[in-house]
Amino acid sequence: MSTVKSSPSNIIRAGFIPLIDCAPLVVAKEKGFAKQEGVTLKLNREVSWANIRDRVNVGQFDVAHMLAGMPIAANLGIGQIKTHQIAPIALGRGGNAVTVSRPLYLALKETGRDIQDALAAGEALRKILEDRRRQGQDALTFAMVFPFSNHNYQLCHWLAASGIDPANDLRLIVIPPPFMVQSLEAGQIDGFCVGEPWNSLAAKQKVGEVLFPAANVWPRGPEKVLGMQQDWAEANSELLSALLRALDSAANWSDDEKNRLELSRILARKDYLDVESNQILAALQTGMKFSRGNGVEARQEDALWLYAQMVRWGQISPSREAWSIASATYRPDLLSTALGKNPKKLDGLNKNIITPPLSAIPFDPWDVEGYVHACQR
Repeated sequence: MSTVKSSPSNIIRAGFIPLIDCAPLVVAKEKGFAKQEGVTLKLNREVSWANIRDRVNVGQFDVAHMLAGMPIAANLGIGQIKTHQIAPIALGRGGNAVTVSRPLYLALKETGRDIQDALAAGEALRKILEDRRRQGQDALTFAMVFPFSNHNYQLCHWLAASGIDPANDLRLIVIPPPFMVQSLEAGQIDGFCVGEPWNSLAAKQKVGEVLFPAANVWPRGPEKVLGMQQDWAEANSELLSALLRALDSAANWSDDEKNRLELSRILARKDYLDVESNQILAALQTGMKFSRGNGVEARQEDALWLYAQMVRWGQISPSREAWSIASATYRPDLLSTALGKNPKKLDGLNKNIITPPLSAIPFDPWDVEGYVHACQR
């Protein structure tokens, strides 16, 4: 395997948010996979996704741990300056969950529905919202981490499937992941959708209860990707290939059960997640995956499902140009090339990446407008 020669130019500045799915970046550095590929990986912890976005845009980060929808929204110019970004690898699948406050959890149970089931829990929530509206009470408030996140789309998808209008029946706000538990404890919000370890931490501290994993909404979707400016990727193609090989090795190491204890201890460090290692270890048991062997890659059909959500929830109007931009944002061919494999062609798109029970409407990435229209009927 060829590697990039060590030199000051082999430094890669990477931003990350303290979430478990930053693991491939952290492990690539701490276990020496980046060094083996001739890459000096400089990791920078950030508190919010907006900071990650802005520091990539101005070139302070070469690459970053990003929400799966962020580079797509950037390329479409939604809510920010229009840029040219790509995502050649996904960093994790699973790990998001919907968590509610203890008072709301008890109220949901009192409806008599089986709230262990996501749709039944949604029906219980709808009843509570209807009762509150009749009594003239304020709407409940749910938080997610960013408008172009899976958290937002998974939350909205669940609410809509339960007969709840996310835009009118409750309030949806943005809170950075590290502040979710504190906001729930303070009574500022009634629930949230966030990645681990913050759901497990809310449950451990007895300020919230996890309703269901968000993978129930999108079973195999990437939660995070490695994002970067396209110009940087083109100007540093060999260096990027080396980083992708390092991340692939790190992801495989992270998925190995015998490494979970060590992984939890590494991530628990103050410069990474700064939470107890046993809390991370417990969260790792929830089905989080990091490697290509477990289906975690930046697939173009996944990018198009995210684009479909942007259309469905009114963030952008559909167009053939927007479809093309979204589909070109995820670049699995770069990872395949780095690993010496043949890239998959676009005509191999999976037409059924969304499955029942939360959605009986199959998703055809070639017909985003048809899918959105079917969801809105």
